[in-house]
Amino acid sequence: MPRWAIYTIFAVIVLLFLVCIIWVFEKYCCKSKKKRKNKPDHQINLQGVTGSTTTSLVQPASDDANYGSAKNRGRLLYSLEYKAQELTVGIKQAVALPAMDLGGTSDPYVKVYITPNKSKTFETKVYRKTLNPVFNEHFTFEIDKAELNESTIVMKVFDFDRFSKHDIIGELRLQLGTIDWNHVIEEWKNLSEPSKSEDIILGEICFSLRYIPTTSKLTVVILEVKNLKNMDLRGSSDPYVKVQLALDKKKWKRKKTSVKKCTINPYFNESFTFVVSFEQIQRLQLVISVWDHDKFSRNDAIGKIFLGCDATGNQQRHWEDMLSNPRKPVAQWHNLFSSEQVDSILKLKHSVRIPFINKNF
Repeated sequence: MPRWAIYTIFAVIVLLFLVCIIWVFEKYCCKSKKKRKNKPDHQINLQGVTGSTTTSLVQPASDDANYGSAKNRGRLLYSLEYKAQELTVGIKQAVALPAMDLGGTSDPYVKVYITPNKSKTFETKVYRKTLNPVFNEHFTFEIDKAELNESTIVMKVFDFDRFSKHDIIGELRLQLGTIDWNHVIEEWKNLSEPSKSEDIILGEICFSLRYIPTTSKLTVVILEVKNLKNMDLRGSSDPYVKVQLALDKKKWKRKKTSVKKCTINPYFNESFTFVVSFEQIQRLQLVISVWDHDKFSRNDAIGKIFLGCDATGNQQRHWEDMLSNPRKPVAQWHNLFSSEQVDSILKLKHSVRIPFINKNF
């Protein structure tokens, strides 16, 4: 074959190869560019994403609660009565609450406490999927007249969510020193924008509970703690968690997690199992506390929470969900309270066993 024919064949092959490359480029690359030009840019909003994945369970938003900015927060009907150094607060009903969930509804409940001495906090039951809940619940505070005149009653309406922070819908604040106590107060008031000034963030903890009646086993899994209060000079903490059982107001069993160094957002995922009979679990308190470990001084308590027979509010709901779903782990986030506040409610006694006598004192 002559040399010119070989060159011609080679040139044709190269030309065909270039044509194929240009055709592929025109068909795929240019087409995708056109689509990109025609499509407007969308910003992904993770707050609208819902689901039941593990990530959404153990990684909630870092804020203590979502403070909305809607002008219409609804109205609350309440009652107040003071006699014999007892203040009775009635949470009657709410109407026209804003929808906080994607389904156009809310799961409202009300938290009631007195400031500045915030020693006791009450919560109503949660009412599912309603914007006009009827509560009809009453709570009693023991308070003398001098302290009453210097105090403020706070009623906060929340939207309940098991796996993320509860949205604050609105609140009422009433100066008790300005009220005429010669008769029972009962009136409607508009909910106002909640104040964040008094919130002391100690942290939040997520743990799961499971009880198996047939084997008498209570399993507590400490999953994660977030937004802990800084306890060290370097702006961090060395946290660990204590899990304690109290039976009939007496300290009974105790276990603790490992220490996580230099963090205010520790992840534990540590499981503890206790043998508790069905008869005992009716009289049990579960106390979970977060501590800051210190090598050279006493360990400091960061925050505490308790569930069980004397619990109220979210803690009571979590405990009841565990009992009503045997053999099924039930996980939930909880805000931590100060140790002083929890201890003043529990008033646990130390159980001391005398050797050879087998008696508790």
